[in-house]
Amino acid sequence: MNTPMKLPGARGALRVAVVTETYPPEINGVARTVGLMVEALRKRGHEVHLVRPRQGREGDSSPDPVLRERLVAGFAIPFYPHLQIGLASPSMLHKEWSRWRPDLVHVVTEGPLGWAAVSAARRLAIPVCSDFHTNFHSYSRHYGFGIFAGPVAHYLRALHNRADCTLVPTAEMRANLEALAFERVTVVGRGVDTQLFSPIRRSERLRAAWGCREGDTVVLHVGRLAPEKNLGAFVEAALGMQGIDPNTRVVLVGDGPQGPRLRARHPDFVFAGMRTGEDLAEHYASADVFLFPSTNRDLRQRYARSDGERPGRGRLRLRRRAAVLAPWRERAARASGRCRRVRADGGSARPEPEAGVALRAGS
Repeated sequence: MNTPMKLPGARGALRVAVVTETYPPEINGVARTVGLMVEALRKRGHEVHLVRPRQGREGDSSPDPVLRERLVAGFAIPFYPHLQIGLASPSMLHKEWSRWRPDLVHVVTEGPLGWAAVSAARRLAIPVCSDFHTNFHSYSRHYGFGIFAGPVAHYLRALHNRADCTLVPTAEMRANLEALAFERVTVVGRGVDTQLFSPIRRSERLRAAWGCREGDTVVLHVGRLAPEKNLGAFVEAALGMQGIDPNTRVVLVGDGPQGPRLRARHPDFVFAGMRTGEDLAEHYASADVFLFPSTNRDLRQRYARSDGERPGRGRLRLRRRAAVLAPWRERAARASGRCRRVRADGGSARPEPEAGVALRAGS
């Protein structure tokens, strides 16, 4: 059992330094998560010192007059030009935190900025916790750099094992990291804003804009259009569904390096681009099937997000059985048939034990 960290200000307001290489208004899952975390900490009366790279033409001053920020230099990540690697020296952060000493340093991302933050916190004897969001060691294989998967995994393990604990969203991810010799891994479950992501946001106007008629089925994918998302499986399954039912519309929300090729090859698909807030929630609610083929994320988290419920104590609570796992080796037509049966049965389906493509029927 992990020993809880003892924080000096644990009985009252805390000073928390949050170190991240992505932050709103950037659009990605990590930026969204850390933005909500900072907002929640501030609402509860805690002081936050945010350390992040400058975005665009930002100067040295913070765009938020209330939030304490330290903006640092950064450069674009290859293949991810909209994301940055932050650059800061441990001595700079040591000086910063000697003047304003945090009770806790929370490292969100694992680039050079995160390593510098851990080093500075260790010199100052400040407790450190880290987040593990992305399997970068697995991603390298999707970009033709599989030879670096081992060194990347070694670097990630070294960084996280310098922290007092590493936070992950699921027990499955904890088990995977512990198998790679990561230490002090703790599960902190994610949640969904059920006021925002709700079936009541279903929009016939939006469905009409997608070219849908009454009774048509909409298959939805939400995420970055990138190699690590296994989009070939998505396309195969979606085309299989169209082969069974020609009145199936395919909608993709998000963008990325594979976007131009997908648009050229599948002009009949609807490419909705980046969506946020109520607009994104409306897209989710207006679809009938959420099809998620990525093998790099925990599927139960996606069930939670798509069904508007919350995972709790390591288990997923659904309003009804509304999702199935189609083994990834299974042909698209069979996966499509499973999805159609879920919808026809009002959401009653028995998940398959082998991980694969997640198919979720709309309410």
